[in-house]
Amino acid sequence: MYNNRKMTKLMSLKTKTTSAAALVNTLLKLNIDSIFGYPGASVLSIYNELASETRIKHYLVRHEQAAVHAAEGYARVSGKTGVVLVTSGPGFTNTITGIANAYADSTPLVILAGQVTNADKKGKIFQYVDIESIVKTCSKKVFNFSDNDDIEEVIENAFLEANTGVKGPVVVILPRNLLEAEHKPKRHILEMEEYNTPNFQAEIRTLKELLNSSAKPLILLGGGCVNAAKEVEHFITKLQAPVVSTLMGIGIYPAENNLYLGMIGLNGTETANAALNHCDLLIALGTSLSDRSTCKNKNFTGNFKTVSVNLQKSSKQVDLEIIADVKEFLSILLAGEENITPKPKKLLMEIDALRDYCEIRLESSKTLHSSYVLETISEFTKYYEPVVVTDVGQHQMLTAQFFNFNKPRKFITSGGLGTMGFGLPAAIGAHIAKPNNLILNITGDGSFQMNLQELATCREHNIPVKIIIMNNSYLGMVRELQEKIYNKRYQVEMINPDFAKIAEAYDLFAIRVRKKEELIPALEKAINHKGTAIVDIVIDSFENI
Repeated sequence: MYNNRKMTKLMSLKTKTTSAAALVNTLLKLNIDSIFGYPGASVLSIYNELASETRIKHYLVRHEQAAVHAAEGYARVSGKTGVVLVTSGPGFTNTITGIANAYADSTPLVILAGQVTNADKKGKIFQYVDIESIVKTCSKKVFNFSDNDDIEEVIENAFLEANTGVKGPVVVILPRNLLEAEHKPKRHILEMEEYNTPNFQAEIRTLKELLNSSAKPLILLGGGCVNAAKEVEHFITKLQAPVVSTLMGIGIYPAENNLYLGMIGLNGTETANAALNHCDLLIALGTSLSDRSTCKNKNFTGNFKTVSVNLQKSSKQVDLEIIADVKEFLSILLAGEENITPKPKKLLMEIDALRDYCEIRLESSKTLHSSYVLETISEFTKYYEPVVVTDVGQHQMLTAQFFNFNKPRKFITSGGLGTMGFGLPAAIGAHIAKPNNLILNITGDGSFQMNLQELATCREHNIPVKIIIMNNSYLGMVRELQEKIYNKRYQVEMINPDFAKIAEAYDLFAIRVRKKEELIPALEKAINHKGTAIVDIVIDSFENI
């Protein structure tokens, strides 16, 4: 009798479903196929479930910050939600930079954050931090899983929140004891608000009036247009007005189209900024007009009328504010497109003249300059239509200028936060999202060293990202500011390691370029190499943007 009771109890323990198991099942229902993470005691119950689940692949990174950046790259290239799994204490605090970066760039992520058992007790507890207090200013929402919650409902709501309205990172706090406890479904009945599609008729009438009275309209595209590329192109084709973009809006409209003039802002193209200064009506789509785009100009909209279509309120004073999803608004606008009158060909002639006047002329020099290198790489790789992931610095801004991006989700960069170290892990995530695409990680010697440990992740998973290091032995953008503003009082000269030897330590391919004639052969070797490849390009140390 005793043995039978004992056997019954053991069978019951084996068949019970834990909250950790229910969590993984929920991820499967949500079609999650990839998780980026780093294990620890608080989340081992989840890892235990993942170990027997072949439909979700876990990518073990070498640092939790890189897990978030990889999830960002995955999300921004695929259009899906990136998922991160980390443990409590330092495991979570290491994610903060990535979460803040995703928040700044409105990237949908769900961060599954382990928490220690009995974290509500007083006194210091090993590997406990107040996750909610730490992350509340740089995440969209925090869900704190408790005894009163159903884990399935919490996870579903977290994904819904990450993708509703202005997208962003959502954190789910998961106490260890609750993950390991039996899952007891207790869903709450929620009354869903009925969604009525707005018609925007009053706003559309005002917009058309502004368009009809405008002689020199200009369309500005931001990151909020990423899902509206088709509608944007239709609108521009109908209106026949010139187009510029923010850094985050690059690629939404084809750069090779004659109407596109480039990126505006502090490091924008001369043509785009000149067009902005000459327009009489700015139609800003999917951008909040941040300080990087407006050059911190408080009177940015003072010389022209401005229309803003965005889910967030504009940071500048505008004449017509339309709080809406760009795709939804343009779809409604274009339904009555017969009232949109194309602008005269005279405007296109003025655009061509402006472009010719501002045309970039590259310096003739034996020294390798970033501009020459990036234009060469752009031309050499255009057949592949690569996904280009940058880090932050001079190389980032010059990539934005010299590459021609003709589709959305092809240029992935850290815009709002400007995070060095973003590039390599984000490129890993980009490859996982689009494994058949050529992935280029264009980085600087400073940025690359912030997360170069992820070369191990590349090696382990045979990720064929091509890493282009613009090696000038300086933190170039900071040096440029110190040169222009602080009387050349430099503190940013870098003694760099031999990146080829670092690659060799990870059993990866690397090649160094010092001369112009070496560049294309090196690119050929890197692209033809089946695995990760590093091209270390020694460039002019004192080149300015």
